[in-house]
Amino acid sequence: MSDAIVVQNLGKRFRRYHADRPTTLKEALLRGLRRIKPAESFWALRDVSFGVAPGRMVGVIGPNGAGKSTLLQLIGSVGRPDEGRVTVHGRIGALLDLGAGFHPDLTGRENVFINGVISGLTRHEVAQRFDSIVDFAELEAFIDNPLRTYSTGMQMRLGFAVAAYMEPEILLIDEVLAVGDLAFQRKCLDRIARFKAEGCTIILVSHDIASIRQLCDEALWLRQGELVAYGPSDVVAGQYVTEMTAETRRRTPAMRPTRRTSTGAELRVNENRFGSMEIEIVAVRLLGPAGLSITELDSGDPLRVEIEYMAPEPICSPIFGVTVSRADGLVCYDTSTEAAGLHLPIVQGRGRISLQFERLDLIGDQYFVDVGIYEREWTYAYDYHWHVYPLLVRPTRGEKGVLRPPNRWAVGSVPSFQTSLLASEVS
Repeated sequence: MSDAIVVQNLGKRFRRYHADRPTTLKEALLRGLRRIKPAESFWALRDVSFGVAPGRMVGVIGPNGAGKSTLLQLIGSVGRPDEGRVTVHGRIGALLDLGAGFHPDLTGRENVFINGVISGLTRHEVAQRFDSIVDFAELEAFIDNPLRTYSTGMQMRLGFAVAAYMEPEILLIDEVLAVGDLAFQRKCLDRIARFKAEGCTIILVSHDIASIRQLCDEALWLRQGELVAYGPSDVVAGQYVTEMTAETRRRTPAMRPTRRTSTGAELRVNENRFGSMEIEIVAVRLLGPAGLSITELDSGDPLRVEIEYMAPEPICSPIFGVTVSRADGLVCYDTSTEAAGLHLPIVQGRGRISLQFERLDLIGDQYFVDVGIYEREWTYAYDYHWHVYPLLVRPTRGEKGVLRPPNRWAVGSVPSFQTSLLASEVS
């Protein structure tokens, strides 16, 4: 299945002008035309590449001026890139600026119909959704009043409600979750969760890291227009939070040399490897029934995941985690030493820890075993390897789904007393 959004080497350049540049033609002629020209140019985005699978939700994080809104605008075809390209498969709905296109002298009802038609619906389709839109916005008593009589919060609620009923295949959201009171914000979040459950691909720009961790499957971190990291939302968001503090900036290396794993895969910082590296994963082995390293097995076979680590300084109560996920990102199983009740008071130096699956009952498919070591409060990752260790579960015929629990079919005849009972009921 192709990605719903593909961004390739994307770049967008803007121009800065002189602060005292002429504002009228007369002033330009008197002072000279030189100051009309841009003083300099800068790249709001440069060499950004990533893909989003259908039905996934990606959070975009980064400080102000990082290029987050510019990225969303280019995906939504609001402007053209200067470099690279954006390919989108599906109808786009955008929550970039709630209330954009509303006219203050028209009523709420008239604005709903105008915005619905602009968004690609017919008047009949807007009429079918109208009552639901007004009910969602909680503006029944004001819907026939001019928009200029609405408060800013009421206008934003109406804007969100209109956008929420456009039924997009791809939804772009730019910092619009702080709409109305807490109860209405909860309703908005529930609506976004419903979009996701229905298979809508969502890109969310937000400074609310808790929402990114809670709602998103992956996170994309931008810094000064460049892609810093793209990976699991909890890991990337945790790493972003730690870098925002002076203490973490001092202890976290900006970049570490890439290295290869025992399977030959290349570990690349902020692409498939994330963390502060205070404790490092130095080796990971997937061992089959015979205790030998494997990359594939039969469904129902045992599997042992061995993690070797190195902690130069004492680390208090780290958490080790293992996740088995499908190639499309679906998490099939996730566990940790904390979930198992295993407490590690302090680790230092080189050590090893392992997780034993007595049997791995998964349907035949391509999977990845992701491993990580986390801070004791799950605040951030010390070291996390994402989609580095592949595991092929050999396919079985005629079975679908995710799990393959032990089962067997049995064939037998109906006992004679039940046959007699059925016969008597028929007569």
